[in-house]
Amino acid sequence: MTNAGTSIYLSVVIPCYNEARNLERGVLNEVHRFLALQPYRWEVIVVDDGSTDDSRRLVETLIADKAGFTLLTIAHGGKPAAVWAGIQAAQGEIVLFTDMDQSTPIEEVDKLLPWYDQDYQVVIGSRGAAREGFNLLRKLGSLIFRGLRSLFLLRDINDTQCGFKTCRRPVALEAFPRLQFFKQAERPSGWKVSAYDVELLFIMEKAGYTIKEVVVEWQNRDISDTKGQQSDLVRYVNESIEMAREILRVKRNDMRGMYDRA
Repeated sequence: MTNAGTSIYLSVVIPCYNEARNLERGVLNEVHRFLALQPYRWEVIVVDDGSTDDSRRLVETLIADKAGFTLLTIAHGGKPAAVWAGIQAAQGEIVLFTDMDQSTPIEEVDKLLPWYDQDYQVVIGSRGAAREGFNLLRKLGSLIFRGLRSLFLLRDINDTQCGFKTCRRPVALEAFPRLQFFKQAERPSGWKVSAYDVELLFIMEKAGYTIKEVVVEWQNRDISDTKGQQSDLVRYVNESIEMAREILRVKRNDMRGMYDRA
């Protein structure tokens, strides 16, 4: 691990779209309190993805007294676009992608980083089998999704959708631009569920990068307005359809050789 006083070891990328309510409950303060105690150099890059609420102003206010925190603003392009913008700005040896709601607390990164000393190139968080904070419907849906996905892709990974992932920066710089998301002319309007994690991990695995999955603490803490006013049932159905499409699309692309390295 890089010692303090040298180059940046950890870059934390946090996408932000209409996260005012999560910001107001102090999530960035939680991130800062933890990182300020670490022996390595770090940075936090918050990427505002064209929020339509008060998120941008809140982030500016909250990071004004926090050295090492940066706000980037982009036109609304969806979560992958926000994460990619953060990756390109990052300077750390390791990049962590984490959600603003901090459903997985920032301190759980302590469980991931030691695996880089064992030559892993990608280390991801897993919510485990219990899925604390999921209602019965979502637990069932998660089980079905994992079963369907493992029939076609990523058989050795239990949880592709946990929003707490790390990788070496060169891996991120190579893998992210290859996502189908960036080859589409159309960009999302408003919030839209994205199963891009499946494709991203598949690209990394296909490229031969070593991936370690580690169980982390997770409890749904999201109180944002990001997802609009859909009922949980409607949101669950829409997410399930989107994820099923994503799995089949990635499998089809793979059969066409689209993920083969040059």
